[in-house]
Amino acid sequence: MTTKRLNVFERYLSLWVGLCMVAGILLGNTVPAFMNGLRSLEFGAGSQINIPIAVLIWLMITPMMMKVDFGAIRNVGRRPRGLFVTLFVNWLVKPFSMAAIAYVFFRHIFAAWIPAADADQYIAGCIILAAAPCTAMVFVWSHLSDGDPAYTLVQVSVNDLLMLVLFAPIVRFLVSGASSLHVPFEVLLYSVLVFIAIPLTAGVLLRRWLMRARGRAWFEDVLLPRFAPLSMAALLATLVLIFAFQAQNITTKTLHVALIAVPILIQVYFNSSLTYGLMRLFGVEYAIAAPGALIGASNFFELAVATAIALFGPQSGAALATVVGVLIEVPVMLSVCSVCNRTRHWFPAPASTTS
Repeated sequence: MTTKRLNVFERYLSLWVGLCMVAGILLGNTVPAFMNGLRSLEFGAGSQINIPIAVLIWLMITPMMMKVDFGAIRNVGRRPRGLFVTLFVNWLVKPFSMAAIAYVFFRHIFAAWIPAADADQYIAGCIILAAAPCTAMVFVWSHLSDGDPAYTLVQVSVNDLLMLVLFAPIVRFLVSGASSLHVPFEVLLYSVLVFIAIPLTAGVLLRRWLMRARGRAWFEDVLLPRFAPLSMAALLATLVLIFAFQAQNITTKTLHVALIAVPILIQVYFNSSLTYGLMRLFGVEYAIAAPGALIGASNFFELAVATAIALFGPQSGAALATVVGVLIEVPVMLSVCSVCNRTRHWFPAPASTTS
């Protein structure tokens, strides 16, 4: 049996993020005038949409959206239970549990170390992170846990469609309720349009055009792997800019980074365990249960970072909280994959019609 491995970028993502943090802080402290000039490049005065970061995020997201095949959704009715559990946890449990956990930790448990204004920002960032179900990396986690690739594709595709209509109202409701921050709904809608609708549409159109022109095998085996380093490089460059833009804050709030990770870790393991347990309760086969648990655990951190920046700016605590999510994503998800692989015997044998 061939050992499944991440590529070098994915395997050491936490290391790359850590190095980006160091590089960004160094840039922010050594060439502050240059970084302030980059930070001032916005799509209109006061829009908070930084041009360099927006371009980099497009380079991240569009290739990921090219992987999504909405034609697979027509097969949902054949095995609906796994999808229903995934959607229940992602949209009715995950954002709300994250809001509650973040509120308890930042408002009460960590109150002695985190001022109220920072607490509001970190609560908002955690909520934004949890309200964006994972898209691209789920395919990696599904592969490592022997998940059903076709069903994983269905789960991701349906989540992407739901994000178009649920992400903005959930974020506004929870951020406004759990903090004193004002969340302009028009900015959220703009974020959904810019960072989900447009790249999703571009990805779907490019996918159809390129597959018709060159075939599925070339598209999936040749083209998509070539895009992977570009997406990862754009992500890392974005993180360098984010840390550079808020270098002064980070150097005086290093403890905050560690504290932010605590509620994020708790909600990751809570939601993955809940999803996995419900899958077992309802008799869903392992190849569907494992990816479902991984989707419940991970986040679409590219969208979360973009939205936090659009709402509160690249130097905000909300943006920092979403980046902490990136920092812990890979080791945490590898641990969830390991648990899934070791407990596959908990689930019924594969069935073509009863999952």
